[in-house]
Amino acid sequence: MDTTSTRTGGTGCPVLRPLHDRLPLKEIERSIIKTYRKDLWAPFTKAVKAFRLVEEGDHIAVGISGGKDSLAMAKLFQELHRHGQVSFRLSFIAMDPGFYATNREMLLDNCAHLGIPVEIYESQIFEVIDEIAADYPCYMCARMRRGSLYAKAQELGCNKLALGHHFDDVIETTLMNLFYAGTFKTMMPRLKSTNFENMELIRPMYYVHEEGIKRFTVNAGLSPMNCGCVVAAQRISTKRNEMKDLVQTLKELSPDIDKSIMNAAGNVNMDCVLGWSKGKERHSFLDTYMD
Repeated sequence: MDTTSTRTGGTGCPVLRPLHDRLPLKEIERSIIKTYRKDLWAPFTKAVKAFRLVEEGDHIAVGISGGKDSLAMAKLFQELHRHGQVSFRLSFIAMDPGFYATNREMLLDNCAHLGIPVEIYESQIFEVIDEIAADYPCYMCARMRRGSLYAKAQELGCNKLALGHHFDDVIETTLMNLFYAGTFKTMMPRLKSTNFENMELIRPMYYVHEEGIKRFTVNAGLSPMNCGCVVAAQRISTKRNEMKDLVQTLKELSPDIDKSIMNAAGNVNMDCVLGWSKGKERHSFLDTYMD
């Protein structure tokens, strides 16, 4: 594309954006450390250090979906690799699950503009999902995408797969589990894979707020897409959007309520819960009540 780049609007249709609106690569990289130090760099490195997400000798596969979160994460990883004190390797991978041609072009165009050497590979997940989970495709699609990314990362010799879930995703997931699953369970910053040996999932955007990512995206002149789905474009679950709206309403009453929800997951008082589970084992407070 010579004069325009494309982005996806609310209907999933490509929208043209002039390339002259884009920030040069050097300025984008400089802005991460300076302009967006508080919004992006500081919370990113805080999570990396707090949860020991990046360790000496790691080979990390950075999963790029084409959306704003994974694009920002990729640039943050490049800066960490450039300025960090730990020696590690990076591989940037993107799966094409059956994108429209415009969405695939958009992903590659954004990566090229950001100087991200992405390796894109093919899968037919959208086609499979359309056949086996036509009514509720999103959950199954997410599981299959993650499995595919794990497999590709392992093929490349990586020991970790990084995904771009951010602070708001964590809060919304916690509330969805509480309200709709009847359990207090949050999105973890790192997980050992149960199906891929010696592989871990890490979420270094854990403390990064979505609003900061949006500002960075606009300033850089990027045109990120949504999930790029050709199956569920008109059937996306609204539960997460409901949680977004709920959090915003609650923040009008208590501006730091999202931070309190995040902190609650790390401050569980086991003396004041009715029951809990560890792996496949379930426990009740009555188990030790008479001790």
